[in-house]
Amino acid sequence: MTPITEVEGRRLSLSNLHKVLHPATGTTKGELLHYYATVSGAILPHLRDRPVSFLRYPDGPDGQLFFTKNPPPGTPAWVKTTPVPRSEDPRARQVMIQDLPSLMWAANLVVEFHTPQWRAEAPAVADRLVLDLDPGPPATVVECCRVALWLRERLAADGLESFAKTSGSKGLHLLVPLEPTPSEQVSAYAKQLAVQAEADHPSLVLHRMNRALRTGKVFVDFSQNAAAKTTATPYTLRARERPAVSAPVTWDEVSACRAPAELVLLMDDIAPRLERYGDLLAPLLDPDRAGALP
Repeated sequence: MTPITEVEGRRLSLSNLHKVLHPATGTTKGELLHYYATVSGAILPHLRDRPVSFLRYPDGPDGQLFFTKNPPPGTPAWVKTTPVPRSEDPRARQVMIQDLPSLMWAANLVVEFHTPQWRAEAPAVADRLVLDLDPGPPATVVECCRVALWLRERLAADGLESFAKTSGSKGLHLLVPLEPTPSEQVSAYAKQLAVQAEADHPSLVLHRMNRALRTGKVFVDFSQNAAAKTTATPYTLRARERPAVSAPVTWDEVSACRAPAELVLLMDDIAPRLERYGDLLAPLLDPDRAGALP
């Protein structure tokens, strides 16, 4: 029997709670749901008012993975959606995760949460800039940290404050709170930063996704600033062998990183970090911290 749970007045059927989703750690679906309930105060502000895309992995990271922007079949009527017209479907809508019941409903589908850099009320007008630092082996997150520190200084020279989070995979994401700016302008500026990083560090940085040149270098992916693109939402679990989280880190941790394991944050690490630091990405939600592009 599927247990029915009531969350803030909404009835939810939560299924397969004992199913192991991450065999390497024995992590069950019930533990995944508990994680999202525990960190809901941190993840919800980063999800709210943004159309959400889901990477679904109902049988764990080794099973079938599928990416969906459309509301999944059976989406309850009380889960908010917003119009996000696409060329192939001008009437398309996407889910918005506005509250705890919606979060727990989505988590029960076993998903990674991905969001654009803009809010539903202002499509293609970004309120944050993102740079995805992706290492080509044998480079690791250690090399990403070196690039992140350079980018942090470069952004600061333009009056912009940046914040770091793990990608939940091998790399690092840099996020910058912005005054609302058209996505095209943000993309152009982000590309300039990536090109300049490569010019300054040609042996370490790439600004183009060129697989042949990737070995030992950090690809600075600026493309996720395009209006149609999304990035892993802060605090989302990732479909990885272990239950890794795309989680904020301090600049001290970035500076001190000497081994990849130091910046692997798993599900059980997050509640203690929130207790210690609060949400390190809260400044992204503060209009007073938003900078203007030069």
